[in-house]
Amino acid sequence: MAKYIVEQSGPLRGEVQISGAKNAVLPLMAAALLSEEECVIRDVPDLRDVSLMREILSSLGSQIEEIDENVLSIHTRDILSTEADFELVNKMRASILVMGPLLARKGRAVIPMPGGCAIGARPIDLHLKGFEALGAQIVKNDEAGFVEAVAGPQGLIGETIYLDFPSVGATENIMMAAVLADGTTYIENAAEEPEIVDLANFLNKMGAKIKGAGTDTIKIEGVEGLGGAKHTVIPDRIEAATFMLAAAITRGAVHICNAVPDHLKPVIAKLRECGVRIEVGDDDLIVRGDLGPQYATDIKTLPYPGFPTDIQSPFMAYLTTVEGSSTVIETVFENRFMHVAQLGKMGAIIETAGNKANVRGNAKLRGCHVMATDLRAGAALVLAGLAAEGTTEISEIYHIERGYEKFIEKFNSLGAHITRVDD
Repeated sequence: MAKYIVEQSGPLRGEVQISGAKNAVLPLMAAALLSEEECVIRDVPDLRDVSLMREILSSLGSQIEEIDENVLSIHTRDILSTEADFELVNKMRASILVMGPLLARKGRAVIPMPGGCAIGARPIDLHLKGFEALGAQIVKNDEAGFVEAVAGPQGLIGETIYLDFPSVGATENIMMAAVLADGTTYIENAAEEPEIVDLANFLNKMGAKIKGAGTDTIKIEGVEGLGGAKHTVIPDRIEAATFMLAAAITRGAVHICNAVPDHLKPVIAKLRECGVRIEVGDDDLIVRGDLGPQYATDIKTLPYPGFPTDIQSPFMAYLTTVEGSSTVIETVFENRFMHVAQLGKMGAIIETAGNKANVRGNAKLRGCHVMATDLRAGAALVLAGLAAEGTTEISEIYHIERGYEKFIEKFNSLGAHITRVDD
């Protein structure tokens, strides 16, 4: 198993280019199943999750070719199977996103219960509720660990669907199923994340009729078929936020390029509250953590446009280094404080009770052996390692490599000292 060796860093300085968004590209790749024609997706990050999605789509019948660096061609003339491979699906939760396209195009989808990071229960009930509302019959086989959806004799029928929670994955899956349904579908209390908007834009390029993406109500008028399209993935707002925090925690100055500042408003606001200066451009930011003392603030995770749950753990690592005490409240996932114990090994003083954590600042972080318990927790430990005295050894780094492209190269280009070694 590989691990990262992170040495204490001075202030990070320089320029970093943000990659295409992991959480956007996976549904875009799944959406390519909806067309018999070629789809070309640009700015595809080189990630483990992308490789897994390529394997899943190939197993279903897609022909996939990397036609240029970070550019994929996906051509699914025929879907050869409506049953997703257990071993592949078990490694990545986002594999559930093939269910909507398979159901829309072939009238049937069978998928094992998906895997991924252990940050909470994240049941797929909202996905299935949406498919049922569109007229599909759902059969769960808990003993065998899979679920099957079969469209009715008339295919999928448009309907109004209210989501009990604005789930990103459920919104995406239902939207993809509904584009080929007969009639009009409304998704109410829909997720509003930028990745939803990106998917809708791609589907509309393919010939779908979707309005309202980015609001809490999405209207989808079903069409008979979709064509091919070319599309560029939006920048990864979580990667951008991670490098913003890297500048802050090392008291450095980093120019972050290929970012969408509007997608980062909560993070910008909270860092400014802490005393970090941020200059915002049209598609870039300059983050200055080197201009004075930094202070505690409180954060509470919420669905977009609230503070993103995916940046909670990296932000908590940063809060251990500022003056004063902070409160962190997690409302999205019930098991997203697993990084607290690992930060505690490094000298952080964090007390948790339920979904609330109290973080004491001015911690004297020191390097030691820690373990990445999930993707974003791994990023938090790297940030802490940059600020900690001595050397930090991080294991289980496959979590980190699921979601960050050229992770070490980008950090080291800013002056960090991170080495990847194989045990």
